[in-house]
Amino acid sequence: MKKALKLTDILVTIVIAIAFGIVYIVWGSLYYVVKPMGLHVDQLLYGMWFIAATVAYLVIRKPGVALLAEIAAASGEFILGSPWGLTVLLYGVVQGLFAEMVFMLSRYKQTNLTVIVVAALASCAGSVLMDFAYGEIGHLAAWNLMLFLIARFVGSILFAGVFAYYLVMALEKTGVTKLVRPLSSRDFDALD
Repeated sequence: MKKALKLTDILVTIVIAIAFGIVYIVWGSLYYVVKPMGLHVDQLLYGMWFIAATVAYLVIRKPGVALLAEIAAASGEFILGSPWGLTVLLYGVVQGLFAEMVFMLSRYKQTNLTVIVVAALASCAGSVLMDFAYGEIGHLAAWNLMLFLIARFVGSILFAGVFAYYLVMALEKTGVTKLVRPLSSRDFDALD
């Protein structure tokens, strides 16, 4: 299997990312509905904002896809009127880069649930670093910050890790992913 991105890979990644950009806008409304509940319940939902990277990687399985997907999803979210403005682009770059590093460490050969969860956690870590850089969470008391971090990391595992993995596995069963990522080397040879 060739690891270089083809135009088809890029286009499929962008389509996935645009779909999630739309989901991100809708998800933002849900995020604000649960925010007043307190105890950082909203952070349990935050993991959805990392899902484009993990889903795109599971579908395409090539270097650069996770980063491209997060940047494209953040761009789509921005264009559709994100309440967070241009900062979503910076967050998208960092979150995608952190997920990409996990896939790179696995040499782009691992697609099991553990690697996907670790990539989701890495994206989460990137978002937390950005939150600290923007002064969003540095003022929290230690117990409150711990609650915030636990909720965000758990949400990341659930949405960008477990949910993303099983979503793509369900797509695999329908045969949709075979259209963009043939399953055998013979299938790949037939494409050339």
